[in-house]
Amino acid sequence: MRTGVVVFPGTNRERDAAMLLQRLDGKAPTMLWHTETTLPALDLVVLPGGFSYGDYLRTGAMAAHSPIMAAVRAHAARGGLVLGICNGFQILCETQLLPGILLRNNHLKFNCKFVDLRVENTRTPFTHAYAQGQVVHAPVAHGDGNYFADDATLNDLEQNHQVVFRYGHNPNGSARNIAGIINKQGNVLGLMPHLENAAEPLHGHVDGATMFASVLSKMAA
Repeated sequence: MRTGVVVFPGTNRERDAAMLLQRLDGKAPTMLWHTETTLPALDLVVLPGGFSYGDYLRTGAMAAHSPIMAAVRAHAARGGLVLGICNGFQILCETQLLPGILLRNNHLKFNCKFVDLRVENTRTPFTHAYAQGQVVHAPVAHGDGNYFADDATLNDLEQNHQVVFRYGHNPNGSARNIAGIINKQGNVLGLMPHLENAAEPLHGHVDGATMFASVLSKMAA
């Protein structure tokens, strides 16, 4: 399997994702700097969490215009897998690889705590190893995790089974308790919770490892 992790100025979860991928896959992912204009041959590209470009303008807005994102969009258009976590989810929305946008948390405070997530769709490369309706535990760490879209878009997401993760208890005001969505083609997933930080016993929970193992096994098939 060939994996890569994009690093923007202000990214702070890239090594968490890279270490987990290496532990599960046996090979270190390629670290990709934001100024690169091409990607090596990859199966999975990860946009990790953090505060790209200091979250100036809007979260993910400046990163969406980084040179590497044109290559990420082309990778997705070819059917390559893309995973955006937290700030990565915000970037995917800003690039319109996923619909909607992430707004300030409705209580206007930074969230840093474990939450319960319900797996809504197991027919994706990222979630096929979970059970439908399974409740998993992962931390959130964001100030702008309030997912918003108009009613027509939300209805489409529901009808097309694009809601992949839903909060058990809404921590930020997200529409319809949405914690993560996938594109219609099923190869681009964005979610706010940090499943990479709930992946080994020292984290307190290991549910997140299943998502990464799921996608790695799909690529190996």
